[in-house]
Amino acid sequence: MERRQKTQILKDLEKKMVFITGPRQSGKTWLAKDIAANFRKPVYLNYDRAEDRKIIKNESWLNSTDILIFDELHKMKGWKNYLKGVFDTKPENMRIIVTGSARLATFKKGGDSLAGRFFSHTLLPFSPAELSETGLEDDLERFMEHSGFPEPFLAKDPADAARWRKQYIDGLVRTDILDFEKIQDLRSIELVLELLRSRVGSPVSYSSIAEDVGISPNTVKKYIQILEALYIVFRVTPFTKNVARSLMKEPKIYFYDTGLVKGDAGAVFENFAAFNILKSVVARSEAEGIEWELKYLRTKEKKEVDFCIAKDGSMHRLIEAKYSGENAPSLIYFKKKFNVPATLLVFNLKRERSESGIEIRSAFSFFKELYL
Repeated sequence: MERRQKTQILKDLEKKMVFITGPRQSGKTWLAKDIAANFRKPVYLNYDRAEDRKIIKNESWLNSTDILIFDELHKMKGWKNYLKGVFDTKPENMRIIVTGSARLATFKKGGDSLAGRFFSHTLLPFSPAELSETGLEDDLERFMEHSGFPEPFLAKDPADAARWRKQYIDGLVRTDILDFEKIQDLRSIELVLELLRSRVGSPVSYSSIAEDVGISPNTVKKYIQILEALYIVFRVTPFTKNVARSLMKEPKIYFYDTGLVKGDAGAVFENFAAFNILKSVVARSEAEGIEWELKYLRTKEKKEVDFCIAKDGSMHRLIEAKYSGENAPSLIYFKKKFNVPATLLVFNLKRERSESGIEIRSAFSFFKELYL
């Protein structure tokens, strides 16, 4: 199954290095190797492998190598300056891909020696839009229960998906988090993660979680930032421009893996909607070079809309997600106030239509049409 970004990555490789980042087990290595199949003399090097580390350190690949893939290179001390040197002195015919399961943005501290030398691509789990026309995009229940991560999504036995998730969570906590930052109190970050699983879709209070776990609010914020940097969760913050008395501080937290959500069908569906919209927003930002963002609206009077897509800091579209029911007074309120397109997504909808200037859409068809 060919991933949607492959064609653009091949084009970008003709100009610069390409970084492929994204959640653990979202298919980054598979995609890199699939791209390498288009070349005659590819070399794949994984920093986690002792033999590959020697080759990396000594730069002992052949000059005839036409594509060089570095996996998990960010774990090497001084990797940015190393990569700058490799890129600046490479043969003209050599292309370079760098993959990793942590955000590139987290490595920009202390200067950016790689500025102007790479294009970034974020590989997220499958979505209905990406799988459109494959015959696999039609089962929204499967997406919400198993998530779009390739292994559980494609698993024929539900037990295999459950076993994958158990190992996945253990790998995130025991390996990725500890590799990313030395945390002495691992139990606390596990508790924060567990509490977030049951608070999907609600503004998250750092103070409330801190009280429940027995740590400081600043530590909670730090832990959530780590979870976000490792593509475990993503934050959706309030849109504040031109929204009087909006709540400025409390983000909403969602998971890349919908199977991690602990809640009713409504919470799972809202998380799934958030993921699909985020994936589209990220794809547009990376492809167009324009700042697309996923936000939400909420005032102190508790008028709230689940999602606001912003383009270059301005409202572009308002979206409310409902598993059932078609009543959305806050969406109507904000639609009238700001005069921007608005969509009500309903999981089970018999007929799509427009009312009060609001598109009432089947989630099934809306997700398949999202930009990727």
